[in-house]
Amino acid sequence: MAAEVAEGRVIERVRCADDRIVIEDVAPRTLARTLTGRRVVTVHRYGKQLWFELDAPPMPLFHYGMTGAFHVPGSEHLPLEAGIDPGSQWPPRFWKIQLEFNDGGRLAMTSARRLGRIRLRQDPMHEPPLSKLGFDPLLNMPTPTAFAHLIEGRRVTLKGLLLNQSFAAGVGNWIADEVLFQAGLDPRRTAASLDATEIRDLRRCLGRVIRTAVRVNADKSRFPRTWLFHHRWGRDRDATLHDGTVIEHLTVAGRTTAWVPTRQH
Repeated sequence: MAAEVAEGRVIERVRCADDRIVIEDVAPRTLARTLTGRRVVTVHRYGKQLWFELDAPPMPLFHYGMTGAFHVPGSEHLPLEAGIDPGSQWPPRFWKIQLEFNDGGRLAMTSARRLGRIRLRQDPMHEPPLSKLGFDPLLNMPTPTAFAHLIEGRRVTLKGLLLNQSFAAGVGNWIADEVLFQAGLDPRRTAASLDATEIRDLRRCLGRVIRTAVRVNADKSRFPRTWLFHHRWGRDRDATLHDGTVIEHLTVAGRTTAWVPTRQH
């Protein structure tokens, strides 16, 4: 969405909310002044970070957090995990920055729970937070051998490992649960406990879940019917898969975790 609206266009007007939490390390007025009049060459993504490559630095770097999203007038784009409705009006509720382009296009980023971040960086890929991230499962998945080396000796739980952005960038809570479900692995197990076959299964399922979600543009109605995703929400004690298999909920690595004990070992 952001690329379709922004690439090749000049930013003519910028409005920033007076939010010094989401807009980090730069005054909102300074951010607006810095971006106005700049051309967006291209839009990049790595993990959960998205940034605009401008005709000259600094570059705006956006992190959605759990509830963030970009919106254009007349479209609906809700984050999968949050489900917080920004409304149908323009600008949307919870907006933090609004961008208007020379062809009339408009973008707004929302962050309802203020977990998102907007930053300026001279060279985003080589500065924190991007420089501290691990591999992106879609862009640069390690080879099977390299993946196994990354896991060797780690005593962290599998759920904790997948959520660690310095291991794999962009993996959120529902994705971690889905990957472990499809790989048949108990989220409480340590990474060091996996044998070679289980490591290969983990890598394969991580790639498959990410590629599938991207292919359907994160439209949850198009996720495969057999996915845990459709039944994992809300800590429902009566939650089951589509075939009636029981889903349980527990807390692992500080996050609510859905899993299927009869299928994950």
